[in-house]
Amino acid sequence: MTTPAPASTATVDLATRFPGVVQLDARPDYTGFIVEKDSLLEVAAAIRDEFGFDLLSSVTGVDYAPDKMEVVYHAYRTSGGPGLAFKVQVPRIDPVEVPSLIHLWPGVDLQEREVWDLLGIKFSGHPDLRRILMWEGFEGHPLRKDWKEGFYEEDVKPFKSRWPQGKFAMAEDLNPFGDNLTFPKNFEPEKWIPEGEALLYGALARYTVENEDGISSDRIVINMGPHHPSTHGVFRAVMTLEGETIKGLKPVLGYLHRNHEKIGERNTFLQNMPYTDRLDYFNSMTNNFGYALAVEKLMKIPVAERADYIRVIVSELSRIQNHFVFIGTLLNDLGAMYTPSLYAYEERELVLDIFEAISGSRMMCNYYRFGGVVRDIPDDVMQKIKDLVYERIPPKTDELDRMLSENEVLLARMRGIRMINAEDAVAYSITGPVLRAAGVPYDVRRADPYGIYDRFDFDVAVRYNGDLMDNYLIRIDEIRQSLRILDQAIRQIPQGPINSQKPAYQVRVPAGEAYGRIESPKGELGFYVLSNGKPNPWRYHVRAPSFVNVTALEKISVGTKIADFVVLLAMFDMVMGECDR
Repeated sequence: MTTPAPASTATVDLATRFPGVVQLDARPDYTGFIVEKDSLLEVAAAIRDEFGFDLLSSVTGVDYAPDKMEVVYHAYRTSGGPGLAFKVQVPRIDPVEVPSLIHLWPGVDLQEREVWDLLGIKFSGHPDLRRILMWEGFEGHPLRKDWKEGFYEEDVKPFKSRWPQGKFAMAEDLNPFGDNLTFPKNFEPEKWIPEGEALLYGALARYTVENEDGISSDRIVINMGPHHPSTHGVFRAVMTLEGETIKGLKPVLGYLHRNHEKIGERNTFLQNMPYTDRLDYFNSMTNNFGYALAVEKLMKIPVAERADYIRVIVSELSRIQNHFVFIGTLLNDLGAMYTPSLYAYEERELVLDIFEAISGSRMMCNYYRFGGVVRDIPDDVMQKIKDLVYERIPPKTDELDRMLSENEVLLARMRGIRMINAEDAVAYSITGPVLRAAGVPYDVRRADPYGIYDRFDFDVAVRYNGDLMDNYLIRIDEIRQSLRILDQAIRQIPQGPINSQKPAYQVRVPAGEAYGRIESPKGELGFYVLSNGKPNPWRYHVRAPSFVNVTALEKISVGTKIADFVVLLAMFDMVMGECDR
């Protein structure tokens, strides 16, 4: 059995560097440093510039009702190694204010807006602090512990009316007039003028008028989405154009928001596992992995040896089918219609056949459990995996590469069209294939290994041009590296139990905090989980790569042609269920 790595922080003595301003977080089973609010900018600059933590990966907030609130930051070195957690605590008053780090790490832009939207913590110095997942007529900040939704029953599940009493009532029956909305004070929806729209377009105003030789020229503002086939879901981009050149852009998110994290804090720890399936619904197996790692760190339990290998096998199969589908849909976005997409989906369906055989479901697998997995891989299914890994996928990958990589249309559309350079990619907290295509060989499986990835021999796929072509080619590179990992995992997998724990309806998780992260096909997928010793998480936060990566969309798009925007957006490989949560 393998024991989960402790929730450790990199060996950095911030407290000595900033005496009286920074102190070690001394709470039992907490990690990192607590920073005085007024010194946050100075300390954060030292963390980046002196200590080398150039990648600020995750920003989230915690409501420690009724006393205080906290903002939690997780920073990493792109050269590898464990992370550094630092926190700012402020009294729970209204408004709660914390200095924005956007001028140090522009990648915090959308994450700070999310913390403001859901928890009501204001970030002073943020240039565009607006709601991002909720609309302007939404009352309150839903992740605050004193916020109650319509038809509120209890703070945590299982609700007593459901278990053990066995009673339930449909919300529709309790609501004969179809009205369960609560509006902010003095808000009248019939008279509402979308202030959010005015703020949104106001954020683009600096691009709208330009004075050239005493002549004022207007630029056009257009909306792409939210219902547009190339946005892969309900995503909207508001952009300012001068001719066909993009001069300004703002992403608009939240159309698919379901308050996943509020539900996660109502659920028990075990009930959350199938909810993670619904994030990146193309990759439920990797979603399960990240959440399981976080809770296993809190529980301090080992993972069964055979289960560790099974986790790697299903994760790498998931990565392969994801990249096949990415390539197929990319070709769709480029105008090739549906033929390449159908070729790609054929390979995905074969992988889903395996997932269905071992988990009972094709997409929402709910396969992981704390300490292992829920079912073993039967011998006949293992043979199908071998057939895929050794016989089917390698020649299909070669065929895809041969058909597409020298295609003159693809070369004309993608070679030399810039995406982002290495410095900007790190500053904007980009992770995954887009970061590696910019020349940064950062992969969590290598940089800060989890599970048993440190046992396998594979290369971190990296390319250095940072253009659209490299962003496409790196997916093919990663498919081949995943095949290398799968070959080793299949040959080395031992016999034995598939879980270190007995099956349980309810699990007790000791008090403390943990951040579990994995290298998902889209980038770093992290789960920040905080327990107060009860069966339900006190705080459950998803660091979604689809959400964080899109922070750089404006930086990437400005100066390019609108004809290239569809391809630039496609390179993020976004899934809106994960982005909006």
